[in-house]
Amino acid sequence: MKADHQAIEIVKYSDVYREQLLDVWEKSVLATHGFLSQTDFQEIKELLATIDFNAFDVYCLLEAGKLIGFIGTANQKVEMLFLLPERIGIGLGRRLLNFATRVLHANKVDVNEQNKKALEFYSKFGFEAYERTDKDEQGRNYPLIRMVLKTEIPTR
Repeated sequence: MKADHQAIEIVKYSDVYREQLLDVWEKSVLATHGFLSQTDFQEIKELLATIDFNAFDVYCLLEAGKLIGFIGTANQKVEMLFLLPERIGIGLGRRLLNFATRVLHANKVDVNEQNKKALEFYSKFGFEAYERTDKDEQGRNYPLIRMVLKTEIPTR
């Protein structure tokens, strides 16, 4: 099922979207990050609740005014990309990533090694691995694959 991209818009984050953004993050992580322990999930959720999303280039994917996904970058690196679980796999992640690479000039991303679908998604888009870490940025035992966009951005 293809998304009706005409009815969907990408807008700059503002605090009016905060609760919806946190809700999308939680639903998305519960659906895609089965490798996280419940304790780590709770700690990350609590940390996320303290973040000032205005400090990043965060953009919301809206459908009829409702937040269905978002992407955030800092220093040309995709720091977050999340969609409602029922909206995964229909081209919306690619749309957000196209926006981030073309408009925000993002060319790097870190992906949890255990998140095979995300690794496949970024690889298909044109990112390639250049480094592996043993732990994530908070020191947890979730290895990261650091990826960089190949020189040419895919057109599809």
